[in-house]
Amino acid sequence: MSVADKVVLVTGASSGIGRRTAQTFLEAGAKVILTGRREERLKEACAGATDGQSLCVACDVSDTAQVDALFAAIKSTYGRLDVCFNNAGNNVPAKPIDELSVDEWLTVLNVNLHGAFLIARGAFGMMRHQDPQGGRIINNGSISAHVPRPGSVPYTTTKHAITGLTRTLSLDGRAFDIACGQIDIGNAASEMTEHFQKGLPQANGTVMPEPVMDVQHVADAVVQMSDLPLSANVQFMTIMATKMPFIGRG
Repeated sequence: MSVADKVVLVTGASSGIGRRTAQTFLEAGAKVILTGRREERLKEACAGATDGQSLCVACDVSDTAQVDALFAAIKSTYGRLDVCFNNAGNNVPAKPIDELSVDEWLTVLNVNLHGAFLIARGAFGMMRHQDPQGGRIINNGSISAHVPRPGSVPYTTTKHAITGLTRTLSLDGRAFDIACGQIDIGNAASEMTEHFQKGLPQANGTVMPEPVMDVQHVADAVVQMSDLPLSANVQFMTIMATKMPFIGRG
């Protein structure tokens, strides 16, 4: 199997994991829809693509109307959707729950969970009703879908919820040849993790630097998951910097 000529949606494609994953799909010959809030960054990410191979759509994934417009654009341009990498996310500075404002809570919840729901809803709908039917949704979980970092109530809560979304989509998708898997990522080098090597709070109260891995490894893993026929599925994959303090945490 190959992702060549498959139609792939990558959210959060303007930077970090999403950007590199979208570029890797393009290099593999897929037709890629890149979405994020910064259109100029999306266009930069796919600058080397051939005519018709990419589509850049500025979209706030937490906005229902914008997400509906995104899927309308995918349908009118390519007519179907084979793979959705549900990747967009954000965070706020770490703090105890009583210091967390409701606005900060909603900032993370609206993108990481509500946005993931809206994208999954749109992708599932396209895949269910297209001909031939079916497709694959890959949700970006996190190491935080397993265990929290100190002061990470909103982020960890949303990532635990993503696991529930993944499991339910896997179950509900069986009847429609829609496979859903989750990739849980630990310490991939990106704009969001630049500070990891300077020091992060640990569960024992200390602050210590953490190793990171090349984001290309994550992109390769997502493409590998997408290479499978719909009769097979990577339900959950954890990919992480080998020496990050995850195993044994707590």
